[in-house]
Amino acid sequence: MDINKLHRISDYQWRIDPVNGMHVPGIIFASKDLILDMDEKVYQQVTNVAKLPGIVNASYAMPDAHWGYGFPIGGVAAFDPQQGGVISAGGVGFDISCGVRTLHTGLTVQQVMSKQKELADVLFKNIPAGLGSTGLIHLNKK
Repeated sequence: MDINKLHRISDYQWRIDPVNGMHVPGIIFASKDLILDMDEKVYQQVTNVAKLPGIVNASYAMPDAHWGYGFPIGGVAAFDPQQGGVISAGGVGFDISCGVRTLHTGLTVQQVMSKQKELADVLFKNIPAGLGSTGLIHLNKK
């Protein structure tokens, strides 16, 4: 990635100023060496995500970011539905058990938090996840 397009905020935080229709800045968390190794498409995708309706605060990329399907893999963004926010399938991921999911329930934070542990246990039990989760060797709590 062309480091000259970025403003260094700290040793591990870089900013892309909003330009050309970006609603928010892009923020990349990475060392200089990792930035230099990143594909230029990561920069393009971080800026493209920053143009989406309803985006909140910034379009973020983690140290392992690499180009994906419109949304960088290792990208993070929040969207406000009250501001026309979107749900991006590219942001959720096409990988099986990628680790990121989207769910809209209509529940309040308080309603979810009161059942957080039970919910996490049920989801963990019923959703295959992780390398080898469908392999020949099956692990259990014993």
